[in-house]
Amino acid sequence: MAIRKLDGKELVVATHNAGKVREIGELIAPFGLTAKSAGELGLAEPEENGTTFEQNAYTKAHASALATGLPSLADDSGLCVAALDGAPGVYTADWAEQEDGTRDFAKAMQLVEDKLNECGADEPSKRGAMFVATLCLCWPDGHAEYFRGEVHGQLIWPPTGTQGFGYDPVFLPDGEDRTFGQMSAEEKHGWTPGGDIPLSHRARAFAKFAEGCLD
Repeated sequence: MAIRKLDGKELVVATHNAGKVREIGELIAPFGLTAKSAGELGLAEPEENGTTFEQNAYTKAHASALATGLPSLADDSGLCVAALDGAPGVYTADWAEQEDGTRDFAKAMQLVEDKLNECGADEPSKRGAMFVATLCLCWPDGHAEYFRGEVHGQLIWPPTGTQGFGYDPVFLPDGEDRTFGQMSAEEKHGWTPGGDIPLSHRARAFAKFAEGCLD
């Protein structure tokens, strides 16, 4: 079945996460798209109770599409650590959750490190991980298209770098000597149509989205 194209230049980015809004905004800018985030529009955050990235991305995208009548693009992403049987996975943001509803990723990174130490993952070969991003483009009629990107690497300690967001300072991509937290936005997810495969998981998912849904 052919992928449905994005008709028009308006869409909603279905997230309240400022870091994701910034990264997705940088990715869509070259295509002349006009986008507002769910946070800017004051939309409620739907409950994410899916067990896969695809399910959670659809929940967010469909809710925003229904609320606005516009196509909506949602990202669900996470860190999957091999020694922790793929955790935190879809619960990546939950590991940073605080009692007051805010998120503390410094605490979340420490939690991952503690769990790695508990299971004896004290060598680089035992600290493999990947970032996964699934983009869901959903229309008000419920039709959805999915695009998944992955980047493999290993976890380092202590956290290094102040750029990016989330777990970026502890993730060292394969073939690189700097963490995502040490890379500029352009280095991390810079991409042009027909160019090389981008580095970040979100940019890799976006490249598939652009090739499939954008003219």
